[in-house]
Amino acid sequence: MPLVRKPSSPAEMPTPDVRKWSKLLADGSDDERWDAARSATLLPDALAVLTDALARERVPRVREAIFTALAKIGSSESAAVALPYLRSDDASQRTAALDALRAMPAAAAEHLPQLLEDTEADVRLLACEIARWTPADHASRMLGELIERELNTNVCAAAVEVLAEVGNAASVPILARCAARFPEDPFLIFAVKVARDRIGSR
Repeated sequence: MPLVRKPSSPAEMPTPDVRKWSKLLADGSDDERWDAARSATLLPDALAVLTDALARERVPRVREAIFTALAKIGSSESAAVALPYLRSDDASQRTAALDALRAMPAAAAEHLPQLLEDTEADVRLLACEIARWTPADHASRMLGELIERELNTNVCAAAVEVLAEVGNAASVPILARCAARFPEDPFLIFAVKVARDRIGSR
């Protein structure tokens, strides 16, 4: 009777070589770095490796692969790695970071309060987009609180646009007060009207 090899147990699986992958992400060709980024989640110390690689990487498609790997990990810590890149002067880098955060809404939601209170209006505006992908009740409450204190009309408009999708009856008086605070901004007034109509029709 022939011998049958038992399947390898998880303990017998080889452990990925962190140094090898780190070197590939640092010194490999563009294709090697892209491939290594896509596979880096298999590493036991994946988050540290990806964090270091992202800080060095200058090729957009490799950066996107690193952000995708962070989203695949999907932890609060991996979301925290992406957050600083929302401030980047590079539009493609900001977009890649935003896409990664939207792909891990539960992890991103843990950081949403600080993003909505950021000193930079552009970060608060992007945070409104992240809120769109979090549970509706959570998003409507946080965006309502933002609108009540926000002085930047562009940020208000971004929050209003998301409230048009996720808002509830409690959002309606907040929207009314927002319109009353900025009576000379026709775009915001129109956005508030659209949001109130859409909420009212649900």
